[in-house]
Amino acid sequence: MKILFVGDVFGSAGRHIVTEHIGHVIEGHQIDLVVVNGENAAGGFGITPAISDDLFDLGAHVITTGNHFWDKRELLDYLKVPADSHDRARRILRPANFPPATAGYGTYEGTLPSGQSYAVVNLQGRVFMANNDDPFRKADEILDNIKAKVILVDFHAEATSEKVAMGWHLDGRVTAILGTHTHIPTADERVLPKGTAYQTDVGMSGPYDSVIGVETDLVLGRFLTGMPGKFEPAKGNPKMCAAVIECDGGTGRATRIQRIMLGE
Repeated sequence: MKILFVGDVFGSAGRHIVTEHIGHVIEGHQIDLVVVNGENAAGGFGITPAISDDLFDLGAHVITTGNHFWDKRELLDYLKVPADSHDRARRILRPANFPPATAGYGTYEGTLPSGQSYAVVNLQGRVFMANNDDPFRKADEILDNIKAKVILVDFHAEATSEKVAMGWHLDGRVTAILGTHTHIPTADERVLPKGTAYQTDVGMSGPYDSVIGVETDLVLGRFLTGMPGKFEPAKGNPKMCAAVIECDGGTGRATRIQRIMLGE
């Protein structure tokens, strides 16, 4: 079984580059399961139902998010679907360790047309981020209740140490744990000793002539003057960052992970 995970889609540039590449990547790598982090897809901050539909139309089975989950309020009503639904709205996830009353769900279990079952889990870190529930204990709780063997975890976190620690914590219990949020791809992809594919951060699918997606001059102005200002998404030099994971569908153990960065 092969899984494609696409890193944080950022703004219109990110949507453009993903549209350009995702189809031939799916075909060329014979991908079975597609997961996309879309939390920055709407102008760099949040995601809308319409943009979610666009990503699903491109082939995504599940869309994950992160700390910008709240930014487009129209999404919150859209996610009011039953827990046992398999509609598109049910397949948009927010971090599972958000407060229980938060709209949406943090995990999804589904079945591919081949009959292969799978699960996707979305978690958010706490170091240098909002103080949500402990993602380590939440992961333990979730895994106790998942039946699928193939499990992908999107860990949306700032600190590399927290991500690495989560990788070791889940080694042998999930198929892959992939980091998002920092928008910078890391060159540390590997399969851990017990069979879990790991990468600290998959990177951003968006404009790389920028400061993590934002127009360079606007960010430099804030650093040089200390004055607040409105951030605007950049558009230059878009790249799609992703990872391809190969695994055994029966055991869930990963055998290979490949880092991908594709430009125009």
